[in-house]
Amino acid sequence: MAFQLPDLPYPKDALEPHIDALTMEIHHDKHHAGYTKKLNAALEGTGWENRTIEDILANLKDLPADKQTAVRNNGGGFINHSIFWATMSPNGGGEPTGAIKHAINEKWGSFDAFKEAFAKTAATQFGSGWAWLGYSKEEGLHLHGMPNQDSPALHGHVGILGIDVWEHAYYLNYQNRRPDYISAWWNVVNWDEVNKRYAAAKG
Repeated sequence: MAFQLPDLPYPKDALEPHIDALTMEIHHDKHHAGYTKKLNAALEGTGWENRTIEDILANLKDLPADKQTAVRNNGGGFINHSIFWATMSPNGGGEPTGAIKHAINEKWGSFDAFKEAFAKTAATQFGSGWAWLGYSKEEGLHLHGMPNQDSPALHGHVGILGIDVWEHAYYLNYQNRRPDYISAWWNVVNWDEVNKRYAAAKG
């Protein structure tokens, strides 16, 4: 069964003024849709079409060699954006609560210290890529800057919260001011969803 482009969980203008409607339209309807279509094309005929995207990326080396790059790029783009939309909300922002708050404080000492470390990871990711708060049984919570559309799933990890720092994610509104975009993005983080993803990852 082919992968489907997920609907946005809110209207395209719902995250304004932090993320503008035109950026959301292009980002979701063009970029994410493109990754989804190319992922399906790359997997066609491989026998991997019915596996989860997490399973596919974690076992990428077992795919036919001529499919691996396309699946890495487009599969990463598919899962990364699916998490990105879900972990934002027009009612987001503020500080985390519940289990994720406790885990962040335990790892980084405070939310402010975590926020600073995450923002630095995002701001200093060279070129196109992502900053991720990931989780694995071995490492617990951890931060990673990842190039292109690489995903925590490539390492068998769970992406708990990620920010897209490709220029297409912010350039219409923020031009080259990536730190301003990162600062504004905190206002739409959906901590309830982040908590759900953390709980599911821990099992």
